[in-house]
Amino acid sequence: MLGAVERKIGQFVSELEDKEVSALYAKLPRGKRLRAKLILRIAGSSLPVVKTAAVVEMIHAASLLHDDVIDDADTRRSKPSLNALYGNKTAIMLGDILYSKGFFELNNIDPVVARLISHAVTQLSLGELKDVSLSKTFNVDKDLYLKMIYQKTASLIEASAGAAAVLAGKPKEPFMIYGRNLGLAFQMIDDLLDITQDSATLGKPALHDFVEGKTTLPYIYLYEALDKTGRVKLQSMHARVLKPEELNWLKVQFEERQILLKCYAQAKELIDEAVELMNALGEDALSEIATEMIDREF
Repeated sequence: MLGAVERKIGQFVSELEDKEVSALYAKLPRGKRLRAKLILRIAGSSLPVVKTAAVVEMIHAASLLHDDVIDDADTRRSKPSLNALYGNKTAIMLGDILYSKGFFELNNIDPVVARLISHAVTQLSLGELKDVSLSKTFNVDKDLYLKMIYQKTASLIEASAGAAAVLAGKPKEPFMIYGRNLGLAFQMIDDLLDITQDSATLGKPALHDFVEGKTTLPYIYLYEALDKTGRVKLQSMHARVLKPEELNWLKVQFEERQILLKCYAQAKELIDEAVELMNALGEDALSEIATEMIDREF
């Protein structure tokens, strides 16, 4: 079924009748197509479902293009990012083209689906802005962090699940809760992997988030666990390249205070709730996707 989604994306891109856009899109990494898998698993493989999955993946690709520009990222999944290869202007414009084509195609699917996805993209953009703002200082507010990752990551997964339920004639509310939990857990695990995995596995430098100024959940929990001296030291490391001894200090603190286990437990709680909700509806097949969220590695 994913093959049908890939072909539909290819069709949408080719309909733009622009060889440069087609060539640029062909250079984008495909990723795991999590959102498309979720939509197909919930709603099957009818043409409206395949179109919705294709649009969502195009929107996701557009958001990553913009994200790489905002973060000055040189790589994406171990390969040079499009902005590194062709410049920020090209990356931004390709993202805008994918967004615009996606919104155009949404109008030909279902008005409720269009509203759900469009609202999620608004939330995604608000989350991206909030992420930039929070990166300017050392953020210790967990609620701000959770709202940001909901908007930036979870909102589109939530809308994907809700849109699929609408297309399948199923009640959208429990599926949106399921999608929201998946999205939050996905980002929490991403934040953990930034700390626990090596650069070769991540496809980007390890602990890159903190160097960029992003105070993710592990750092918030570590700040809460440290004494005054430790907090001052942690804050002094924010948004700069760290020395080897500083990296080691961080890893020791995370391990001794079991911060990473605490973060993992919070993500797992979200996944367990999502699985329980779907099992109650007889949607056992969705458990596999949820498990992939919590046990994955890059």
